[in-house]
Amino acid sequence: MNEKIAQIVQHLFSVATEVKLTRPDAAFGDYATNIAMQLAGRLGQNPRDIAQQLQAALMATGEFSSVEIAGPGFINLRLAAKSLNDNLEAHWNDQFGDSQDGAGKTAVVEYPSPNMAKPYSVGHLRPGNQGWAVKKLLEATGWRVITDNHLGDYGAPFGIWVTGFLRFSSEAALERDGVYELGRVYIQTKKALKEEKERGETELADEVQSWLIKLENGDQAAKDYSERFNKISLEHIHNVMGRLKISTDYEMGEAFFAPRGKEAVQKLLDSKVAVQNDDNSIIVPLDDYGFDVPLLVQKSNGAALYATTDLATILYREANWHPDKVIYCVGAEQLFYFTQLFAMAKKLGIQTELYHLWFGTIDQKNDDGTREKMSSRKGVVLMEELLDQAEARAKQLTADRDVSDDDIKKIALGAIKFSDFAADRRTNILFDWDSIFALSGFSGPYIQYAAVRVNKILQDNVDVTGEAGGYDYEAEKPIIVRLLDFPAVVSLAARDLEPHKVAAYLYDLARDLNRYYETTRINESEPAEKWARIELLKKVSFVLTRGLELLGIEVPTRM
Repeated sequence: MNEKIAQIVQHLFSVATEVKLTRPDAAFGDYATNIAMQLAGRLGQNPRDIAQQLQAALMATGEFSSVEIAGPGFINLRLAAKSLNDNLEAHWNDQFGDSQDGAGKTAVVEYPSPNMAKPYSVGHLRPGNQGWAVKKLLEATGWRVITDNHLGDYGAPFGIWVTGFLRFSSEAALERDGVYELGRVYIQTKKALKEEKERGETELADEVQSWLIKLENGDQAAKDYSERFNKISLEHIHNVMGRLKISTDYEMGEAFFAPRGKEAVQKLLDSKVAVQNDDNSIIVPLDDYGFDVPLLVQKSNGAALYATTDLATILYREANWHPDKVIYCVGAEQLFYFTQLFAMAKKLGIQTELYHLWFGTIDQKNDDGTREKMSSRKGVVLMEELLDQAEARAKQLTADRDVSDDDIKKIALGAIKFSDFAADRRTNILFDWDSIFALSGFSGPYIQYAAVRVNKILQDNVDVTGEAGGYDYEAEKPIIVRLLDFPAVVSLAARDLEPHKVAAYLYDLARDLNRYYETTRINESEPAEKWARIELLKKVSFVLTRGLELLGIEVPTRM
């Protein structure tokens, strides 16, 4: 339709221009454009006069049921449903919704990047979900995407692990409980470090640092501990990521980049970008980028920091992957750090766009109705426990139906994942079991059920053949208009890195579909009508399935 209006503009005014359409309130029309106001300055004419000429030409095509002028020159368009369906058919293919917006460009997406010292927690639900969805959206719009799980397998956590294991654990406990024993040790040691600091002592902290230095210096005992603990943790991480249906191309953690980081810091010193303090710590001043606080890139004892390994990571990706964009899927608590890191990259001459895809916390409701960040004190905090509980609830939800274990897992994961996209990622989300499993609200199961229901109709009518003939598609018009929006929604969500826009679209489509069922009896339709309706529902099924896939959610066979 944009092209049609552009052709009419060219014919009437001998002007080539891009026509953009918006969706007004349904009471005003199906689409709206301000093209007359855009042309007014170029043509030196009154925008309303231009709008009137366009109005007459558009109505003459026979494709519009009404063309109305509003205000100084806005044009509201209402199309015949048959024309809308013809438009949908003209653009339909088995990649409907995909585009080449990012063709020729490469993006690196970093997620979920858990701390290997602890079991996979709910705190890494959002990095994994958001990162996976962004990957899928970029791929759908033509980008080449490289994904990297930047593991927290180095630095202070390693020292805490070893010190805690030697002081507070045993071989028997590690053999019995694996990663959960490592997590318990980590938490206990962190608590002991805090108490020690409050007493003004440093014995435990010194031991933690000594193990880190040993690892950096290639000490065999330290390397053995690192390999052993990392193996236990990595197997656990892979298991949880498998249940979450996410994966990455690479797993290049901090341990891989630490030696390279040391070399990069030395080059910063040599080039005068970094400064060595009297205590031998090394900083990169960022006052020329508006920061009073410099970025610390190496401790006084020579130990690496996040900034050390992140510096090396940026340089490695530049040299090996040549990305146009690097996306870090990390929570809002790291906003200041990433702003500093990106400023340092600019200071080094890095031209690649570095983007912090940040998000709010996952909150839970207290007994008194207030909200706070989900924590182990108030219930589930481990990802495996959350998934187990979700599967138990999905099983309860479908207890009176013959639903397979595989479908139960899809429903459970769909409920958890969709709740992450319930609003703009920058907002805190409230994790409430009742709402995320609701079959009548903004939830994953609601969208999944809409897809299952339409698929059941298609299965029951698999032998329907024919042609639409003169069918007018008026009953299906809201669905057709919504389907036509899908490519623009995907492009916008990919451009802005905002998967929640796809979630909102799917909810609207599912709601349109349910309203359609209330007024239309598909199985009782005349043959031509039935064939036309079944063909349209095939497109609905495709878009629901594809849209959920972009969010990392599968459609069950039964619910």
